[in-house]
Amino acid sequence: MEVTSLYVEPAVADDAADPPALEALDVFKIYRSGPVETVALRGLDLVIERGEIVALLGPSGCGKSTFLALAAGLDEPSAGEVRAFGRPLTRLDGQELARYRARDLAIVFQQDNLWPDLTAEQNVRLSLRLAGRRASPLDARAALAEFDLADRASTKAGNLSGGEQQRVAIAAAAAREAALVLCDEPTGELDLANEERVTGALRRLRDDYGATVVVVTHSPHLAGVCDRSIMLRDGRLA
Repeated sequence: MEVTSLYVEPAVADDAADPPALEALDVFKIYRSGPVETVALRGLDLVIERGEIVALLGPSGCGKSTFLALAAGLDEPSAGEVRAFGRPLTRLDGQELARYRARDLAIVFQQDNLWPDLTAEQNVRLSLRLAGRRASPLDARAALAEFDLADRASTKAGNLSGGEQQRVAIAAAAAREAALVLCDEPTGELDLANEERVTGALRRLRDDYGATVVVVTHSPHLAGVCDRSIMLRDGRLA
């Protein structure tokens, strides 16, 4: 299934037709609390191409989650620019940014990705509706079946295992045809067997659905199956 972004600039030349999924251009992020300043990113430069699955590695506090927040348009850099599919996120107006988050983007956190009182199928259908896509029960069930969750469709999310909940969130991203999937420690609380299932599901997002996947992780196993790893230290490339 080919996934295209809503936020690609019109091509003016062949080499401009396919901008990267994500770019950070000399990005700084400074948090201020009274007189105290904390520099989370220090002139970060990186490029993530479309169709890659990339691990972001580094010690706690090195800026990995900060970069994900900027890439999701949930925060703005203090200086520099973050681009998604060629568009600087800080130049999108409120409506454009909302469309980017709803249609192009999916986020998979370490936990709490689902509504616990809704079934797995209802969670996928809700994700489709929020993205402005047709929320057909058949589409939701098909997405769950693709990730070996057909027998869990009617189970409330709160009764699913941690690994199953993560795979439901990934199935929802696939159903929405999200072009960019940002994951923050998606296997951090899972045993090895469930980590392998979730890792396989993330690779399927790339291989079968054409998504670009960026994963913040401390897991050597998860990083090892990514196309490449990017190491951050003190807010910049190590």
